[in-house]
Amino acid sequence: MAKQPTKKTANKAVAKKTTTKPVAAKKTAVKKVAAKTIVTKKVAAPKPASKPVAPKAPAKPKAKSKPSLTRILVKADVGFGNELHLRGAGGGLSWDYGTTMENASADEWLWQGEVKSGEVVFKVLLNDTLWSVGDDCVVAAGASIVVEPVF
Repeated sequence: MAKQPTKKTANKAVAKKTTTKPVAAKKTAVKKVAAKTIVTKKVAAPKPASKPVAPKAPAKPKAKSKPSLTRILVKADVGFGNELHLRGAGGGLSWDYGTTMENASADEWLWQGEVKSGEVVFKVLLNDTLWSVGDDCVVAAGASIVVEPVF
């Protein structure tokens, strides 16, 4: 007669089956992260206090310099409704027709023009018809002049 397995051996066989079975390990996802670049700014060292610099003398105008602003200011109370005009040579003025002046205030009239070189010779007219008394007036390019004409 053959021996029947005992409960002990039967349990061992079952136990072996369960323990011999390999268990797979869970894999965790690994993320690759790029390394951060740290940017540093270079800061200049503070400059030592400098000595005050004297302003430079204005440069002398050259013969072929860019145009400079020439101004003619006429002081005259010509009354309401009247205008002053300039006629002359240089700065875009003409002896044939008058250029209207800008009324700056009640008794001041202004003309401005860019003149390259030389001078502006002019005469003041009331309403571009009545000439002022006296000689022609002259102003250098880039200069200003104040005139008080008599009509």
